[in-house]
Amino acid sequence: MKVNVDGDTGGSPTSTTATVTVAVAVKSAEGKGSQRAVKWAVEKLLPKAHRFVFIHVMPTITTIPTPSGESTLVDELEANVVKLYIEDKRAQCEEIFIPFKILCKRKNVETLVLEGNNPATVLLKYVNDSGIKSLVLGSYSPNYFSRKLKGSSVPSIILKHAPECCDVYVVSSNKLMTNSLNPLLATEGDLPTINKQKSSASSASIDGVSHSRSSSLASSHLNFPAFLDGNSSNYASLQQKLNQNLEDVTTGLETVKECHISTSSEQLDIQDEVERVRLELQTTLAMYNQTCEDLIHTQNKVQLFSSEYLEEYRKVNAAKKREENLRKIAAEEKERHLEAEKEVETARKLLSEETYERQIAELKALQQSLEKKKTVDALLSSDHRYRRLTREEIEVATDYFCESKMIGEGAYGKVYKGDLDHTPVAIKVLCSDASEKKEEFLREVEVLSQLHHPHIVLLLGACPENGCLVYEYMENGSLEDCILERNSKPFPWFSRFRILFEVACALAFLHNSKPEPIVHRDLKPGNILLDKNFVSKIGDVGLAKIISDVVPESVTEYRNSVLAGTLGYMDPEYQRTGTLRPKSDLYAFGIITLQLLAACRPNGLIMVFENAINSNLLVDILDKSVPDWPLMEAEELARMALKCCSLRCRDRPDLETEVLPLLKRLSEFADMRTKVEKNIIQAPSPYLCPIVQEVMEDPQIAADGFTYEHRAIKLWLTRHSVSPVTKQILQHKMVTPNRTLRLAIQEWRSQVTSFRPRS
Repeated sequence: MKVNVDGDTGGSPTSTTATVTVAVAVKSAEGKGSQRAVKWAVEKLLPKAHRFVFIHVMPTITTIPTPSGESTLVDELEANVVKLYIEDKRAQCEEIFIPFKILCKRKNVETLVLEGNNPATVLLKYVNDSGIKSLVLGSYSPNYFSRKLKGSSVPSIILKHAPECCDVYVVSSNKLMTNSLNPLLATEGDLPTINKQKSSASSASIDGVSHSRSSSLASSHLNFPAFLDGNSSNYASLQQKLNQNLEDVTTGLETVKECHISTSSEQLDIQDEVERVRLELQTTLAMYNQTCEDLIHTQNKVQLFSSEYLEEYRKVNAAKKREENLRKIAAEEKERHLEAEKEVETARKLLSEETYERQIAELKALQQSLEKKKTVDALLSSDHRYRRLTREEIEVATDYFCESKMIGEGAYGKVYKGDLDHTPVAIKVLCSDASEKKEEFLREVEVLSQLHHPHIVLLLGACPENGCLVYEYMENGSLEDCILERNSKPFPWFSRFRILFEVACALAFLHNSKPEPIVHRDLKPGNILLDKNFVSKIGDVGLAKIISDVVPESVTEYRNSVLAGTLGYMDPEYQRTGTLRPKSDLYAFGIITLQLLAACRPNGLIMVFENAINSNLLVDILDKSVPDWPLMEAEELARMALKCCSLRCRDRPDLETEVLPLLKRLSEFADMRTKVEKNIIQAPSPYLCPIVQEVMEDPQIAADGFTYEHRAIKLWLTRHSVSPVTKQILQHKMVTPNRTLRLAIQEWRSQVTSFRPRS
């Protein structure tokens, strides 16, 4: 059971009138007062008691000692740690009852540990709450005078404040103090009794003054450990208490003298005793005052030393921490130093290796340069595959390189229009400071001198000494001029279809060259030239490369080579791996095809056409300058171009077996359209399809009653549900052949053909 004096009102079961409960308060197992009280209670009260309880009061635990000798408040610790410590202390208190249980012959003796800082208050609260009939306490005070000095002791407080229903017995060595009027206990001859209502004193109590006054003062008031924790105010209060006790002793002695001493001799003895006690108390008080002053001085020194010790302790800890941090920093710096040394050593090795490799590469480059120079000199002096022109002939043909004759300029040099043997020619002149272009010049001479194809620019001659090439003159410039510059000449769709077929034929010729294929590498609209009849020819083969070992399309091979070509038309796989294949030109051809359909630059064209075809909106991105695009053929051509623009070569179609047949069919379709175009003005309007405005070949009647070209109306119905003419919703999407109109159109065509003049 735990009693909290500071306010805890934990209840205990209240005893009935028929139950006699005897409680014995013990302080320690070795205390004589406790032993005396237990023996007396066992002898006098145990036989009549129904319950016999041993009680011990332990101080309330507010702090817990630490291994360093200091104490920590329980509020700063965890609840389970405090609980374990309290249980341990209560177990130690339970061991106090063991020798007292041995004195009792009953087995049902109870033990109880109460908790509180004031034992008297705790015991009184327990007596009131539990209905204790008898409470027995031990005391060291052997006489009345000592009891007066210890007026604030536990037995005195309990005797003074105990309830009427509880009999309190304070057992000392030769006295029994009680508040009970029980005659059985009061008439016992072994111990005299002093009652609260009827007090008696004897000379024996007076004799006991000299034996116990010093111990009484020391045990009751000179509590030095408590003084060490106090201050000057505690010292003043203690001094006042001592003075008051001195007066109480004097008053007590005089009262006893008046009440119990009758003879004059006894009075003199008592006066002498009182005077002697007073002198001893004054001496003790002076000694006590001196001791208190010494203790205050000592306490100040201890506090000073403690503060100095704490300051030194903090300095030592700070120094240790700094030392540890410096050690860590030193270890880290050492590791960095070792890593830096390793990196320096590695860099030295790499530098020596790179220096050696650079020297080897320089030697090889010098050797190759010498070999190339020898080859060039031999080629310039002995090549008879083209007409060799002199510098004077070139100057006469260009009017001495007149600025008005210049028709183009590039990284390699300038292009002039000239007359050679009364024939217009284009003369490409290498820049005087472009010495690195000499190799490209020689490659173009070598390649063009071997190639003869109707759609490849013809090399008429060259001047190796001056770095000049002479080509046939192309009156209509390049395909790029027709697409982007929007010159005044019309550029109909059937001319675009034919040009694509011509370029594809020229590419097929290059790729099938013997003994080894030739890849152009720089195919773009600027390198496709048009003559006066808009016949296309591939030019600028300076970057063309003869491939001796063609890598299969199913194999991805990485090569260290210098990339050549124009961004936007360059094969992505060639850019990534450096491997050149004939299908690398097919990617550029696909981009050129998309440009001819949309008439715009190559950036982002692939994505634009893919989205348009997937959304059935191809007509929205076709060149608006051409009003009569054949939509089905244009879509078929766009799909083929997108396949040619696949990222991997293996996914692109074959030029000869897939691309050329489609372009040939579209070219024939364009030729037929060209022939019919001349007679469209004479055709009756019912013969024209309302959608494409062309003479119908397979007329079909739709749900709106109008007749359309079969291919055109089918394509329209896949995208729309309204009439192309009335814009009203169609009842159905079925079409019916108009055979009568078809026969009429065929008869009209035969008449037009029979009356067409022949050239």
